[in-house]
Formats: sequence, C-alpha cells, structure tokens
Amino acid sequence: MKLKNIIRLMVLLPVLTACEDMFSPAEENNRGIDQMYTEPTYAQGLLGYAYAMLPYDTKSTSDVATDDAVTNDLSNNYLKMSLGSWTSNNDPMSQWQARRATIQYLNLFLENVDKVSWAKEEKVRTMYCDHLKGEAYALRALNMYYLLMAHGGWSSGGELLGVPILTASEDNSSDFNLSRNTFQDCVDQIFKDIDESLTLLPLDYINIKDAEIPAKYKEIGVTNASDYNRVFGTYMRGRISGRIAEAIRAQAALLASSPAYNQGTTVTAENAADYAAVVLDRINGVAGLDPTGYTWYMNTSDIDNLGSGAVPPEILWRGNKTNGDSDWDMGLQQEKDNFPPTLYGKGRINPTQNLVDAFPMANGYPISDAVNSEYSISNPYVNRDPRLDKYIIYNGAKYKDKEIITGTYVSDNNDGLNKQSTSTRTGYYLRKLLREDCNASTSSPNAKYHYPVRIRYTEIFLAYAEASNEAWGPTGTGTHSYSAYDIIKAIRARAGVGINNGDPYLEQCKVDKDKMRELIRNERRLELCFENKRFWDLRRWKEVLNVKAEGVRIEKNNDVLNYTMIDVENRDYKDYMYYGPIPYDEVLKWSNLEQNKGW
Repeated sequence: MKLKNIIRLMVLLPVLTACEDMFSPAEENNRGIDQMYTEPTYAQGLLGYAYAMLPYDTKSTSDVATDDAVTNDLSNNYLKMSLGSWTSNNDPMSQWQARRATIQYLNLFLENVDKVSWAKEEKVRTMYCDHLKGEAYALRALNMYYLLMAHGGWSSGGELLGVPILTASEDNSSDFNLSRNTFQDCVDQIFKDIDESLTLLPLDYINIKDAEIPAKYKEIGVTNASDYNRVFGTYMRGRISGRIAEAIRAQAALLASSPAYNQGTTVTAENAADYAAVVLDRINGVAGLDPTGYTWYMNTSDIDNLGSGAVPPEILWRGNKTNGDSDWDMGLQQEKDNFPPTLYGKGRINPTQNLVDAFPMANGYPISDAVNSEYSISNPYVNRDPRLDKYIIYNGAKYKDKEIITGTYVSDNNDGLNKQSTSTRTGYYLRKLLREDCNASTSSPNAKYHYPVRIRYTEIFLAYAEASNEAWGPTGTGTHSYSAYDIIKAIRARAGVGINNGDPYLEQCKVDKDKMRELIRNERRLELCFENKRFWDLRRWKEVLNVKAEGVRIEKNNDVLNYTMIDVENRDYKDYMYYGPIPYDEVLKWSNLEQNKGW
C-alpha cells in the first residue's frame, strides 16, 4: 500500500471492540473523513487498522535464518535470505510499508479523535477521547520501534539513521521526498509517544468502584463507576494498556543501548535497566517470575480456561485465543507444520545441533566444560537442562506416547534424518510452541486453543538482566532491589538448572561481567528460542551471523549408537547486514531517502 494513496479513499476497517477476544470485521465502505465525526464505529476503524496490522507473528518464522534452526521447506524466504539472497528489493524482514501505513492511519485518527461524538454525555466523551488517544500514541510508538529494528542503520557518512518521523497524516499535497531522521530522534519520538500514552491509559483494564474513580475524571463530574468502566473496564482487556506501553518502552531502550546502536544514541544501559524495572517492579520483581512461565505454550489448563482478554502470569500481552483447525488458524497450524511425519506433520522447523549444544547440563555447567559438566558424547541427552526436553524432540524422545527416532538405523522410519522431504535435516524436531494433545491427522484433526504471545514477562526480566549487567555488573542493582545475577539465578532455578548443587557455574559468572554477559545471552537464547527474537538479537549484539548450522547423524553399530556431527547449512550474510535495508524502490523514488551503508 502506497502511503500517498491511503487518504484518497477511506475504507472502513475492522470495527474496534474487545469482544472475545478483540476485534471483528465490518463490511467495507467508501466514506470521507467527515463522516467519522458522527459515527464512532467508523472512526474506530482507523484505530482498528493498527490492531489488524500489529507487527507480531503468530508462529515461529525467522529463527530458521539463524544458528538455531533450519527448515525443510526449501522455498522458504527466510532460508533463501540466509543463503545469500537478502537484498534491498528482496527483504523478508521489511517492516517499511506496513508500519508506515499504520502510522498514517494512527495520525489520521489522532487528528480527528477529538471531533468524534463518542458519547452523548460530555464527561464520557472526554474519557473515550483520552482512552483512544492513549492507545494511538502507544501503537505509534510500537510501530516506530519495529521500523527501527528493521531499517535503522549507519549511513555511508557515519551517522546512525532511523526513518522519517511522521506525526501528521500525509495527503496529496504532502512532500514525500523526506530525509531520514536520526536514530536518536526516532527513539526520542518513541519515548515521547509512550509518555503521552501513559498520561491517558490505565495501567490495566479493570472494573473499579465509585470511590476509585481517578481524580481527573471526578473533576469533570464522573461520579458513577459504571461510566468509567464502560470506557476503561474489563471489556477493553486485550487492547494496549499502560503496562504494555511501559514494556514497549523497555524494549526500545534495550535496542538503543545495544552494541549495534549505542555509539549513535544517548540511551544508556542504565536507562534500559530502569525502564525494564518499571515493568518488573509492578509484579514484585524477581518474586513475580511465573514458576511455569517457561512452558507457557503447554500449560494447557491455563490456556483453555483463559477468559476474554485475560492473561496468565507469564504473559504481559497476547493475541486472540483460537482453536480452529483451518490452515490459517492457530488451533492446529503449527502442529500440522511441525509435528514429525509419523505424527502427520511436515517437520518444517528443525532445531540445530548448535542450539542443542547451548543447553547446559542439569548441574548448570556448559557441555564444553570437560571437567565439571559430566557430559557424555555417547549419551548426549542425559542429565541435560530440563528445557531441552520441553523445547526440542531429539532421537529417542517420547512424544504423544510414541518414541521418535531421528537416527538413520531404522529403514522404514519417515522421522529419520533426510528420509523424505518432510523429515528433519538436523536430527531434531520442534517441540516448543506445540500442544501435544493436538492431532494433525487429516482424517481426525483435533485442534486445541492457542494464542500468539506478543510480550512475555521473561523477555523483560532478561532485558533487565542484560542491561543491568552492562550498567552495574553482575550483582549491582542501581536504584533497584535485584541484580542480573538474581534474575538469572531465578530463571535457571525455575527450569531446574543447578538446583541440586547450588549452580556453581552461575557463581563463577557472578564475579565476571564478561562471563555473565555470555550467560545472559545464552539464557535469552534458550528461553526465547523459536519466538522470533534470535535474528534481531544476534544483530543488535553484533555477534557472528555466519555460524554454520549443524546437525547430527545417528547410526547404530552392534546396538551402540554413534553420533556424528554434520554440516547442514552455510549462512551467507555480509557485515553490513547487521542493519536492514531501506526498500530499494523507495530509495529510487525519493532522492532524500538515504540507504544504509552496504546496501
């Protein structure tokens, strides 16, 4: 969608409502902006567009372009990208059109929201204006954050650039030949929009009593909590709130303070830690870490019993819960794609040996520690970090009451390495994100409830750990009551790592900032694997992108299993690819739009 065409013809977009779970579509109509002033439903269509275009994937996608996974779908665009086809006119990671189009709609909404007759009573209309403007500001910040991740980068002249900042809608008379603002300008705009949203949004959407009505609304005559609750109450759960806005600010601060960007911004590790702590302090810091949060996708009772817009303790923001079995629906989609072939799946995402090796032993030591880890090359999956069993199907693992054999020693086994086009290429299958109680059989499909996760608390905990270690060292706390060490200890203990021996490896890292940094990054890799974080993390850390994806061939000789590491896929990234490109056709059209260096 071209931005300059958006305002030529207004299309009624999804009606904004928080009914189970959030939005339902409306019929399409062509109308002018003026008509929205007397039709609140039409006006909310502008805001509804921003929700319909949220930048979150509903399934694992980009991890197959990293050292964590490959795919057996040889037509996959992320696979092609990782093999050398990533260009400025072929960019699977691009956010340019979708985010800028969304910002255009949000700007139109903000310019007109105060003119809309949201309610007959002026005091209620004022609350609606506040609420909806707060959402729009927070959503605009979110879209700018994703633009910076995908397109921020260094120019040939050595300046860290972001994207053109647009805080007013564009029309046919607008100048579209805009220069890019600096990365810092864009970060400042994110923080400004978040600050504005926090003055308008409630922390959470809850029903209150008369005595709890905020003072600013009492001053305009709101005395009945039912008026407040119809605007800010539980009916609105699932929409962006003050708590979610604070989390987006923490994410943006971590990005800006990361090695790939911190030489071009004024955002410090201290800032990033402080913003993350705002979110974490609201759940009582480390004490608020959900004991079952690392298996959020398989906590079936929690998922099945979630009310409209409600979230379990691990989840800060989620999408709609669904249990449909169509190919486009989440209820069975990932199982169809990723179950092993003998369970009627396509085995699409294949975890790498690289990722498997990143899981430590249950005693906390990395498997590379020959002295302390007790790792056995002839029995490599025994006494490992329990998360390995939760996230990855390896040779001999039990899944759906079936032993999955990925080795080559069973001749009629389609789960075996490279046996057929839907078999694993690495010797491993995906387990994380999938519900074991689903059935992917075409003759008797059995879908179960799933929901897309937008922000997990564990991600914010890890953001704080990363930033606070850089700011104050492993055990420093700044103005807070917990350290990077405290968080990592809690996350590992939750998973069952080091609980029987006091986690001596963590104690070694406790006194070494560099070792703690390495450990924090590894914990982030494990906890957030297959959640579309790894590709962005490698780039913002400036870590090596061209790590060869490896797998394992397992053969049997006289009833003894032999494990041989194999090369599966080379990566072909260039040094400038730590920063994504500006779309090629945009640079061709607009002479003032400078490309990132190298593209």
